Amino acid sequence: MRLEIQGRGVRKTVIAKKRRNSDTFQEINMTTIDLTIHKDRRARAVQRARERNIIIPTYAQMKDPSKIPAKIKEELKGIGLWDIHPRNLFRITWKNQPTASGGAYGGVNFLELPSSLTGVRARIVAIVGKWFPTGAHKVGAAFSCLVPRLVTGQFDPTTQKAVWPSTGNYCRGGAYDSALLACESIAILPEGMSKERFEWLEKVAGETIKTPGSESNVKEIFDKCWELRNSGQDLMIFDQFQEFGNYLWHYEVTGHAMEEVFRQVAGKNGKYRGMASATGSAGTIASGDYMKQLFPDSKIVASEALQCPTLLENGFGAHRIEGIGDKHVPWVHNVKNTDVVTAIDDNAVVNIARLFNEENGRAHLVKQGVPESLISNLDLLGFSGISNVLSCIKAAKYYEMGEDDIMLTILTDSMELYRSRLHEMHQEFGEYSEANAAADFARYLHGQSTDNMLELRYTDRRRVHNLKYYTWVEQQGKTYDEIQAQWYQPDYWTNVQKQADEIDELIVEFNKEVGLK
Repeated sequence: MRLEIQGRGVRKTVIAKKRRNSDTFQEINMTTIDLTIHKDRRARAVQRARERNIIIPTYAQMKDPSKIPAKIKEELKGIGLWDIHPRNLFRITWKNQPTASGGAYGGVNFLELPSSLTGVRARIVAIVGKWFPTGAHKVGAAFSCLVPRLVTGQFDPTTQKAVWPSTGNYCRGGAYDSALLACESIAILPEGMSKERFEWLEKVAGETIKTPGSESNVKEIFDKCWELRNSGQDLMIFDQFQEFGNYLWHYEVTGHAMEEVFRQVAGKNGKYRGMASATGSAGTIASGDYMKQLFPDSKIVASEALQCPTLLENGFGAHRIEGIGDKHVPWVHNVKNTDVVTAIDDNAVVNIARLFNEENGRAHLVKQGVPESLISNLDLLGFSGISNVLSCIKAAKYYEMGEDDIMLTILTDSMELYRSRLHEMHQEFGEYSEANAAADFARYLHGQSTDNMLELRYTDRRRVHNLKYYTWVEQQGKTYDEIQAQWYQPDYWTNVQKQADEIDELIVEFNKEVGLK
């Protein structure tokens, strides 16, 4: 038997290992989340959770909050949604009531965008990420990267620093989880991200490192991670771009949320045609893998910035669509299951943000017949959410979708994290006029075209997958065998998808030892 623990949460060079605490042995697939137990470190994690009054929710509870104990629901009545409180772990779900404090649970929060806004006959439905702790759904991905390490004892919150590399929201979620555990945290994000992100991290993260550049400068983040690894500090890096916990949370939790919304809105004639998501760290787009298993003819649309068209044409550059990251292909992106790539002009995104949030912009939408009840909620779309909607519009036009066709997408955060950007645009370009609103509505919404998009053939998918080599094999320590397995091993992704129940068992055991009720 040979067991090599790599410290990045993925079974890599393992040939065989002891299955948890049993006496049986089995061959380990090189792709799944490592659930090897370290008893001494796990005992310290249990003690820390007991001291910090932490009970950990299961994937089953995040999917279906009706399974959450009544006592916890009662406690939540006195807790604000963004409070750093251990019970807010049970608000890592798409089903929180949309209120800032004391909310319970309901259905999945979503918006349906009418044709008067989108300019297409297809129905575009977006699930809403604002109503998570921290105001963004990335807190779920951070949870899913951390918890398997915590409940197995691979991560020791009493001695180790938790490092969260990100372009914004993920490191906020990681800092939030770290604050609950009273462990030191390091948030890494580009210096060009919005002011709101840094202001929040100053209050929560132990340390914030600003790397050079902006949204598309992900390599600089990776370089900083290597610097920290080589610094001699006792730390663990939770790299969302390669952590299968990120993939699993979205496949299991976001995927089920999307299914529920579709079945709620479909009626007798509704047909699910696909979903669109910015690639980002490639966690969110995993929900498309879940939906495609239910609806094999559906499409998965991967979105990126036109100013940095990495998937579209091996391109590079800088852009302003915060939260989507690029100039590389994330390790956890199941490229072989991606059908379409769209590149969205960041000028469209920032100008639509003004259209949706400025007084004259909203007044123009009223004149165009957009329901006022929807207009009042357009601040639920942050920059990446706007980009996702535009990708849906492109796909609807490309595939000539009709009124019974439904595209789903995700609003990862809201304009609460971008208000400073509106202020900056007001200072740079002046007042947003009625003429500006009319032009932006006609050009960027109803005038959205099918240019800068590609329906992927098999060879196109392979070309995108091959781009992983330059980041992950040449720079980040992955092997030739691993990148080949991602493409050629039939059960590579389904092996990860099957792990939620196993991790839930470990969470239940961990909570039992913590002993809180």
